[in-house]
Amino acid sequence: MIRKATIFANIALFQLGWFACVISAAQGHPWMGTALAAAIVAWHIWRAAQPQEELNLVLQVMLIGAIWDSMLVTLGWISYSSGTILPGAAPHWIIALWALFATSLNLSMRWLKERLGLAAVMGAVCGPLSYWAAVRLGAVDFVRAEYAVVALSFGWSLIMPLLMLLSRHFDGFIRTQQQPS
Repeated sequence: MIRKATIFANIALFQLGWFACVISAAQGHPWMGTALAAAIVAWHIWRAAQPQEELNLVLQVMLIGAIWDSMLVTLGWISYSSGTILPGAAPHWIIALWALFATSLNLSMRWLKERLGLAAVMGAVCGPLSYWAAVRLGAVDFVRAEYAVVALSFGWSLIMPLLMLLSRHFDGFIRTQQQPS
């Protein structure tokens, strides 16, 4: 059983990391948020009962996020104010946000693992809202807002259930039971 304090810490650290990434990117200092996110993710993995499982999940979520956000940039629907290393690619701080998001899947979002339909609905609503908040804070720009919002809603309605399925397979916070020999 995961302690409530661990879940609350996960929520607080995710929010701290999210704001650090977005605000530092908006202010032209994206490495600050990325560094904090990396520290939070490292601490999360270190605390896991099975660190390799959590690391696998984080890396897969980062890959999915990098591909997804880079696609939105390449299509010209979203642009980022700072932190882009390769033209047409998602900036490093967004990929750090995906890593941070992965830390919530087996802790504060654990309850959603068996509710894939609800995960899809939450993704369709909350995914675009997160980007919209980043737009309002100045870190993201909806170049083609009509396309970006629809794409974000549709994409996140697919991404959230996929991430929940991945978190079922890669769960570093549940100890595996030893099989009798």
